[in-house]
Amino acid sequence: MQSTEALAASPKPMRIGERLCGGSQQPMASRNPASGAVNHYFHAAGASEIAQAVQAAEQAFSDRHWRHMAVAARGSLLRKLGDLLDRHAPELATLQMQENGKTYRQCLAQAKSAAATYRYYAAVCETLPSEMPPARGAYLSMVMHEPYGVVGAITPWNSPLTLEAQKIAPALAAGNAVVLKPSELTPSPALAVAEIALEAGLPPGILNVVPGSGSVAGSALIGHPGVRMITFTGGTSTGRRIAEAAAARLVPAALELGGKSPHIICADADLDRATAAVVDGIFDGTGQSCVAGSRVFVERAIYEQALERIVAITGRMRVGAPDDPDADMGPLASFEQRQRVEDIVEQARSDGACLLTGGRRPADPALLNGAYYEPTVITGLDNRARAVREEIFGPVVCVLPFEDDEDLIAQANDTVYGLAAGIWSSDFGRAWNLARRLEAGTVWINTYKQLSIATPFGGYKESGLGREKGTDGMRLYQQVKGIYVGLAAGGRTSR
Repeated sequence: MQSTEALAASPKPMRIGERLCGGSQQPMASRNPASGAVNHYFHAAGASEIAQAVQAAEQAFSDRHWRHMAVAARGSLLRKLGDLLDRHAPELATLQMQENGKTYRQCLAQAKSAAATYRYYAAVCETLPSEMPPARGAYLSMVMHEPYGVVGAITPWNSPLTLEAQKIAPALAAGNAVVLKPSELTPSPALAVAEIALEAGLPPGILNVVPGSGSVAGSALIGHPGVRMITFTGGTSTGRRIAEAAAARLVPAALELGGKSPHIICADADLDRATAAVVDGIFDGTGQSCVAGSRVFVERAIYEQALERIVAITGRMRVGAPDDPDADMGPLASFEQRQRVEDIVEQARSDGACLLTGGRRPADPALLNGAYYEPTVITGLDNRARAVREEIFGPVVCVLPFEDDEDLIAQANDTVYGLAAGIWSSDFGRAWNLARRLEAGTVWINTYKQLSIATPFGGYKESGLGREKGTDGMRLYQQVKGIYVGLAAGGRTSR
């Protein structure tokens, strides 16, 4: 293994157009959260590199005729990129695992999902039609969907492979060029995908990857006048600042933000399936998911019974190294994130919470150097507690009882978030009515975290603006133009 000094001497370069280049900011370290060791250093972008990347994207968008490429040709390139990502899936999974600590099994599944996302949008860009509204006079009118130009994308560290694909693939399918600033914790998957994109035949400059800090590189990207559309996934507070910056420039912004999702077990639910799904719905990915079911509501009649099962299943979970095939949970993505989780759990104790399991770092000596934390089940709190109201983004679940449907809806909707929710019930009519009343962009009935690239995804309230995935996910990156063709002699006809 290389020494830290040797790694620091050769930072990973960023990809701008045809060039692999350095950055004007101090190189940044990528650390393995499973051990604390440095994976590598990488060059960090400042305002000058952002400007260069936007210029490269603008040139590629216009000079190389990407914008006007036949959709069949663009689809072919995206399909080839998806196939190459499949081929490189094991190495992409390893890069993500080393930087954010998810288990290799989860990372490999996400690499495969990212590849499928490119193939899906290859098909969408070839087949999604435009419209011709019925004429109201002697003319034809056509609705055209055209790219914005340069899209600035900012992505988080929890699932970079899938979340970056869900932005890059539809933006490219729509005909745009992209400047991507990945999280400073997980730059490697994006840098690798940029190289694979060139191998697939994408013109240089169509996908640029410029790692760096949010305060410097991110701010420069969203403020650059050449960026015509902004897309961001991350925390709500950062999303609010990006929305303000976009509003000041009058450019559209798509924001996929935080969540505090209610996961509901009704008295008539299949308890074995429901409680297993609750545990998986929060602890999969170490709880670092925007749709994690972090607030579990159980109908009073079965509350103690369900709680006993949730605690028992949680107690059997194995925390281990992410490359351990038997591990259910790896470390948190950073030591800073673990400290945040610990702080919130300690405040929950002060608020009167009862910790039924977890609430500490694992005692296993093999895990002492990593950012590990045990899966934690909390009871004894109400909706006023910080642990219940705030997105923790870690392996912590709060379990609360509810009396009836009115009480449930009042509690479940008592949040600034509205990203997702889950319902377990054998009464479909009841589940359907609850689903319609829940303020959430995605609601699962008798399943959880079942996601499809073909189904629009986004949030209500402070969970975001816009919808990714599906055909809406491509239209998100296009602006609309109406074209009229007059058919009558003498100019304008009636409306």
